[in-house]
Amino acid sequence: MPRPANPEIRNRLLIDGGHVIHRSGFNGSGVQDIVAAAEVPKGSFYSYFDSKEAFAAEVLEGYWESIEQRHGRVMYDAPLTPLARIEKLFELMVADHAAQDFRIGCLVGNLSLEVSNTSGVVRTALERILARWEGMITASLDEAKVRQELPADCDTAQLASVIIEAWEGAVLRSKVERNGEACRRFQQVTLKRLLY
Repeated sequence: MPRPANPEIRNRLLIDGGHVIHRSGFNGSGVQDIVAAAEVPKGSFYSYFDSKEAFAAEVLEGYWESIEQRHGRVMYDAPLTPLARIEKLFELMVADHAAQDFRIGCLVGNLSLEVSNTSGVVRTALERILARWEGMITASLDEAKVRQELPADCDTAQLASVIIEAWEGAVLRSKVERNGEACRRFQQVTLKRLLY
């Protein structure tokens, strides 16, 4: 009779192994690297995940849930205007990248570039995350439109997509240059021009 799954081991694989994927990339991380980081036997990996791609998809979901838990509440901060909430969200996200010296980038962007052409499972997870992210920003943009802080004809869903696309480009460049200049330009120039 097989042993029951251990949620603590699964969690260690997702967190510690997820850090490996984030730092070294999907293709730069083998299952051996993932299990070594989590300090579990290699055979345990396939007891919890059907494939490395399925593992990466769950790591992505956990990464985005962490961002939502830590920063998502700012999007419902009533004392801030809807547009100020969006600015605050990205301010918090820049701080996350600064804490890593702008070296590892955004896992959503990293895996979009690295795996989305080769893994339908990862691409589907990325699509879900982008839709949630766009939905969060669109809701604030819709509120800004009601408050007449944006033009009545503003396509808020499209604007939310453009904001995310510009952000991901800035994070990618910050990762290459290992500094926050591109993220600061996004905040001080791109986001301001898109919102105001």
